[in-house]
Formats: sequence, C-alpha cells, structure tokens
Amino acid sequence: MTKIVLTNPMGLSAEQETRLKKLGDVTFYKDMPASPDKWLKRCLGYDIVCSWIVGLREKYGDLKNVFISVPFVGVSSFADPTILKANNITLCNSPGSNRHAVSEWIVYMILTTMRQLGSHINTSEKLTIPLSPPSIGLKGKNITILGKGNVGKRVGAICEAFEMNVSYFTRNDELSTVVKNADIVVDTLSANPSSKGLLNQDFFKSVKKGAVFISVTVDSIVDMDAMLAALDEGKLSYAAHDVMNAKLGDATDPLYERLRKHPNVYATPHISAFTDVTSQIGNDMMIANIEAWLHGKPINVFGRS
Repeated sequence: MTKIVLTNPMGLSAEQETRLKKLGDVTFYKDMPASPDKWLKRCLGYDIVCSWIVGLREKYGDLKNVFISVPFVGVSSFADPTILKANNITLCNSPGSNRHAVSEWIVYMILTTMRQLGSHINTSEKLTIPLSPPSIGLKGKNITILGKGNVGKRVGAICEAFEMNVSYFTRNDELSTVVKNADIVVDTLSANPSSKGLLNQDFFKSVKKGAVFISVTVDSIVDMDAMLAALDEGKLSYAAHDVMNAKLGDATDPLYERLRKHPNVYATPHISAFTDVTSQIGNDMMIANIEAWLHGKPINVFGRS
C-alpha cells in the first residue's frame, strides 16, 4: 500500500482528509518539525511526501525515489531540477492557489499608498480638505503589472473594475517602455533566469517620477538597494513589498527589518498568500497532484513544461 506522510499540520478539512486516506496509508503529523533534520527523518520510508516549505527547502535533496506534493506555489526559489532528476524526485506544486490572497494584498497596498487612508483612520485631529498627505483616487490612473500569470491577471481584472488603465509586461516587451507612464507598477514576476536581477537600477530610473512600486516576488528579481535609492531620491513615492525570502511570518528577517524602518515602505514578512481560501485551494490541488500521479498522468510537475 502506498505510504503517504504529511510532515506538518496543513489545516485539511474532514473531506480532504477522507479523500487523502483513500489514496494510501497516511501519517499525519500535528506539529511542525523542530529542524530540517527532523523534517527529513519524518519523510524516510514514505513513497509520497506532503509538506510545507519548512525542512523541505533545506533537505529535499537528501531524499530519493519519492513523490512530493505541496499546497503552495513557490518552489522555484529553492528546488533544483538537476537534483530532482538525479534523485528520482517528482515535485508538484499548486500554481494559482494563492491568487486570491496575494491579489487582495496587492489591492490593499494600492489603496494604502494612493489613498493614504492609514493616516486618517480613527484620527482624533481635525482634518483639512484637501487632505494631507493627499488622497489620490484610482479612476483613470495607469497601472502596469509585471507578469500576466494567475496573480497578475486577477489584479488586472480588479483594477479594471476601479476604471484604471491596465497594461502588462510580458517576456518579449521592452520593460522601460511599458512602465514609463505608469502611476503604479506591480511586480508579480516568477523567479527564472530571465527575471533574475531584472528590476535593477536601470529599471527604477525608467519609472515615472512619483510612481508607486509594489512587489510580491523574491529579492533575486528586485535590487532592493536600487529600490530604496529610488525612494530616497523621490523617483518613487512609495513601495510595498512582501518579503518572500523571509521565513513565513519572520519579523526578524534582516531585509524585512530594513524595509519596515523606511518611512515610505510598507513591508510584511512573507504573509501575503495566507488565508483560509488559499489553504483550501492549495490542499485540494496538493491532493489532486497525488491522484494524478497515482493514475500515471502527473500534473503541475516542477521543471516540466
């Protein structure tokens, strides 16, 4: 009988647990592994591993001849296709499972930076009109979304409902041309060789003066020194970033601490994707990956086009 392990609690519904138990002999761990080595120990002897990133990121390369299914998107930041192939590991993720939550985070940051509502909510001071700092409406504003994947398209649809002018940057476009008139630039790019270091000093020089920059990608794509310099020089008015390289929710991460101290940066420690909706969709996709693999028709395989 196929042996399946969930290396950590995942918030499965009763229906999802039942569905998973139909696929094999399942072991559920109710606590997080205390270390990557303890994560690895939990995996040994199993045919199928279901896991969050804790432990997986550090120790997946020590496994051999296993199928790994995860309920999240971001595996490209740590998984090496060469290692997976050499160790006969099939790794499947859950693309698009976070699109609702991350889009909500982005839209919140758009409203926060443009409307400046945080400066006026629950105020005890008498406000003057027009407001200071100014409250800038979204209708008619230009937004360029870098990347047209699950998150990028959803953000675009929401912004169209706000009657904004929406454009996208995709791989064959000229980046400086696409962003030059944007009031807001949203970075939803995937981590790959073509995007590595793409948002560098030249990029920030090409944006419209006073633009807002919002990012939900890993820091290998964004030159954070260049971003902060653009803020200090007034090229950008505000930036918002969910620090994807931080461990989940880690407010002690050095980059997060650096960003949150800047007066014109809104930073969060890798939390944009986490809602009940993301958990439900991600767990469903994780189980669907297993079902497809057991039927000999794998889906969502990382490193396979």
